[in-house]
Amino acid sequence: MTHNSTDLAAPQVAGPRGDPSAPPDRSGLTALTAVTATLSRSRTVAVPIIALLALIIYFGSQNSAFLSTDSAQNILRQMAFLTVIALAGTFVILIGGIDLSVAANATLAGILIATWIDSLGGPLAIVAVLAVGGLVGLVNGLITTMLRVPSFLVTLGMMSVLNGVSNTISDGGPVAFSSGLLHTLVNESSIPGIPNGALIALVLTALLTVLAFASSFGRHLYAVGGNERAARLSGVRVQAVKLLVFALAGVIAAVAGIIFTGQASTGVPLGADPSLLNSIAAIVVGGTALSGGVGGPHRTLLGALVIVILGAGMDITAVDPYTQLIVKGAVVIAAVAITIDRRRYGLIK
Repeated sequence: MTHNSTDLAAPQVAGPRGDPSAPPDRSGLTALTAVTATLSRSRTVAVPIIALLALIIYFGSQNSAFLSTDSAQNILRQMAFLTVIALAGTFVILIGGIDLSVAANATLAGILIATWIDSLGGPLAIVAVLAVGGLVGLVNGLITTMLRVPSFLVTLGMMSVLNGVSNTISDGGPVAFSSGLLHTLVNESSIPGIPNGALIALVLTALLTVLAFASSFGRHLYAVGGNERAARLSGVRVQAVKLLVFALAGVIAAVAGIIFTGQASTGVPLGADPSLLNSIAAIVVGGTALSGGVGGPHRTLLGALVIVILGAGMDITAVDPYTQLIVKGAVVIAAVAITIDRRRYGLIK
């Protein structure tokens, strides 16, 4: 018995209307992919919120003093500085880079404001310090973009330079000042119960969130972070975006330094430097991916609250400092593992 060759052919998959010549219906697969992507994005937002609520409930149950007004004020004061220093690094990470000099830049700003505020007057001193911070960020951006040096190495070197400059200006000691402007600007409360420093952090977060999601600069920023080559091909001025991002990071770091000096009531050499790890932790815990293109300032605020409440809770429950370091390090590793986009890397090493 003979068979026609067509009898042995592989069966054809009918298209959407039963036509064998039509392409297979992949709408179900597309929908599933969309749902998966949505769930993935939701996870990075939900995790810090759930963690925040869990920490408040746990530490409140362990020690009722954690829920007191004094404890809340202390958390807000710590949150003010950490949020702003973390915001300084957020946009740089969103474009796929990193700025390790933000804490050293904040230290320099703190030393400069303490040095200049009595001689120049408060407003002029603040403007001058913000300009210096922006200039430092711009130099980082120029070296990164023009000389094509990785931002990690550029800002690591800049961190050392700035620490040397801060110690040279201050002679390695604290810098005192008599003006009461910083105390009023940072520590007093325009809204009862909320230190002005915390208000500055909240307002800055709101402004940067609007910049990120409601401006062409923000769209270009995410495009560069998502796929730099595609962004360049679509007409985005990648180098200009990077320069603006690094300069903005420097200005925000200077704001953080002013807040730090206002809280300390003196300029402190290397004062803000220990906050570098916590600032990166706040960024990634909030859901901004180190791989770039995902996250935002609003998530950094959430991350900063988680880090501050975690630290305050461990302090009030008498967890020893060495264990606290272990816990914070583990939190950073877990946050990076959750948020990183592994598709951006051909090989993890």
